Amino acid sequence: MLKSLHKNKKVQLIIGLVIGIFFGFFLQKGGVTDYNIIIGQLLLTDFTVFKVMLSAVIIGMLGVYLLRSLGFAQLHPKPGSIGSTVIGGLIFGVGFAVLGYCPGTAAGAVGQGSLDALFGGVVGMLIGSGLFAAMYPKLQIKILNKGYFGDVTFPQLLKFNPWFVVITFAILLTAFLFWMETIGL
Repeated sequence: MLKSLHKNKKVQLIIGLVIGIFFGFFLQKGGVTDYNIIIGQLLLTDFTVFKVMLSAVIIGMLGVYLLRSLGFAQLHPKPGSIGSTVIGGLIFGVGFAVLGYCPGTAAGAVGQGSLDALFGGVVGMLIGSGLFAAMYPKLQIKILNKGYFGDVTFPQLLKFNPWFVVITFAILLTAFLFWMETIGL
């Protein structure tokens, strides 16, 4: 069944659209498409965005490794480097700081009718993607491949059983979330 689904690109697009709509809905319900909440996160006065994203990391990490263990998914980590991480972080950070939305929250905010997210966010992402694509050949040679570390995952890097790493991180991150709640962040 999964192999036939993998070959059917139309069904994959429909599934992606449906999941994207639910993703945006849950972002909106979680409050992370609200400009004031996002700015509060950037000013370190409201940690709603951080808590939602950290919760998503925990659930996603457990879900992906469970699906992998059951044979329903395979990991395909993309190779990385220090250069690409720094450039990507700078582009993301500048866009986030200037507009007050990340790509996911911008899409969710567009869905709830925020024109600033539509014209600043979506249009900005399209322009930025075009500029990056135009500059990519030069960036790849000069910057993006610096400090290449390959397609390694944390369990591979640490040379531990993946479940040991996943469960340890899940426990630590969950404890951190509870600690944030107890001190009122």
